[in-house]
Amino acid sequence: QVQLVESGGGLVQPGGSLSLSCVMTGGTLRRFAIVEWYRQTPGKEREVVASMFPVNKSVIADSVKGRFTISREDAKNTFHLQMNSLEPEDTAVYYCSVARAFWGQGTRVTVSS
Repeated sequence: QVQLVESGGGLVQPGGSLSLSCVMTGGTLRRFAIVEWYRQTPGKEREVVASMFPVNKSVIADSVKGRFTISREDAKNTFHLQMNSLEPEDTAVYYCSVARAFWGQGTRVTVSS
C-alpha cells in the first residue's frame, strides 16, 4: 500500500527558508512520472505550487516562481520542495502528491515574525 510521508514544515520568519520532503513507502517512486506539491489555506481551494514531469522538467506557480524549487531523488524514494525567501502569504498546509493519485497527510508551514 503506497503511502506518502511529509516532513520539514514549521515556523519560519519572513525571508527564511524551509525544505519539505516527501517519502514514498510501499511503492517505487521512479515508476511514477509526476510528483507535485500543493498547498491549502482555510477557505481556499488546494493549489498546486510545483510539479515535476519527465524528464526533470519542473513547472512552478507564478506566485512562488524564483523562490521555490522541486526536486526528486528516486534512489531514496523521496522528493523535495525547497522554499526560499518565504513570505507570510506562503503560510499554508503543504501536501505532496504522486501521480495525482496518492497524497501525503499535509505539513503546516507558518511564516511569521
